[in-house]
Amino acid sequence: MSAVFNFTFVPWFRSVAPYIHLHRGKTFVVGMAGEAIAAGKLPHIAQDLALIQSMGVKIVLVHGFRPQVNEQLAAKGHEARYAQGMRITDSVALDCAQEAAGQLRYEIEAAFSQGLPNTPMAGSTVRVISGNFVTARPVGIVDGVDFKHSGLVRKVDTQGIKQTLDMGAMVLLSPFGFSITGEAFNLNMEEVATRVAIEMQADKLIFLTEVPGIRLNPGEPESEDNPIDTEMPLAYAERLLAELPAAQQPSDIGFYLQHCVKACKFGVERSHILPFGVDGALLLEVYVHDGIGTMVIDEKLEELREATVDDVGGILQLIEPFEKDGTLVKRDRTEIERDAGQYSVIEHDGVIFGCAALYPYPEARTGEMAALTVSPQSQGQGDGERLLKRVEQRAKAQGLTSIFVLTTRTMHWFLKRGFEVVDLSWLPEARKRNYNLTRKSQVLVKQL
Repeated sequence: MSAVFNFTFVPWFRSVAPYIHLHRGKTFVVGMAGEAIAAGKLPHIAQDLALIQSMGVKIVLVHGFRPQVNEQLAAKGHEARYAQGMRITDSVALDCAQEAAGQLRYEIEAAFSQGLPNTPMAGSTVRVISGNFVTARPVGIVDGVDFKHSGLVRKVDTQGIKQTLDMGAMVLLSPFGFSITGEAFNLNMEEVATRVAIEMQADKLIFLTEVPGIRLNPGEPESEDNPIDTEMPLAYAERLLAELPAAQQPSDIGFYLQHCVKACKFGVERSHILPFGVDGALLLEVYVHDGIGTMVIDEKLEELREATVDDVGGILQLIEPFEKDGTLVKRDRTEIERDAGQYSVIEHDGVIFGCAALYPYPEARTGEMAALTVSPQSQGQGDGERLLKRVEQRAKAQGLTSIFVLTTRTMHWFLKRGFEVVDLSWLPEARKRNYNLTRKSQVLVKQL
């Protein structure tokens, strides 16, 4: 085995292992757009879901069938009709939906029956169980539009789903529901996935879509200066939705975001929008620190926000023990008061138990992350990573292309999160002049 392989594999596995441990026993609801299947992505998605399940995650998979139903309608010379972003399901469309659902269920079950080809898990098939887990009700007539056989979720059989997951099976749900009288209704995949995630109090709701995620500046086109916003606090997502026009199409910015926000508001801690066009998007989002799509996170229990002058006392109390033992450079109260706006803090019940500062150097398009601190009582719960992500977001919003840290004791923590060691000469000139030679701090840089 080559030394190069060892050099790349070992740090990679060390960085992934904590996430494998973190997600073991958790429940994920995955909403897979029908467009992903139409684009031929099902085999790889099934492999990735099988791999995730093999690492102890319980999975509920909800598939969409929008393009498949439209294809069936076109073959019958029947027009697809929509209103208010929802399909009007007449008797012909209902027949097409039933045909599409049956065909897709067959294809999905076949994909999972293959295990993981050309691996030691090739014979390890995934048991997939479907059922009448969702009870529906008609949409009815809304603003003068009769939606006929289109429906909404009335009830989710959470107990049945949990028992099935506990047996080690994956639950597969089609966007179909039945009323208590046995009448069939065509449902919206996004609504089914969201309701199931809420009723199950799932740990994650994940949408695999044609949309890559939400950009830092949603109204502007894709560019290097406008990357995907990888972590979006719920409060910000709600404000953004309020500013956007009503979402009617899956390509609209707010179409999937509205469901992510709803899930987080009703108890799902994290919801994600991922591009199915990127091979391995699920693995990259779940097991890699930075992820690949947009994650909406509920922070109502622990508020992550920018600091004010009123927080100076709490920041000082938090960082003082680390200054005394030499982990942090000592900062006096006047300096922190002056720079309060540069700090982000995590607060719970009025107590600050995490902070980090960003000092930008615009001329070099970089910024220094300083005073990253988490209370010893709260360490190991991911708050350091949340602060790092917030600093990265602030840096990107300011047009910076990298951030750097100076550290004497925590180098390995930063290396695991994408930082690289560089020479002292890399520092911006203004920072070089203030470098403390006696501390001999290592300089680490992360490109954004």
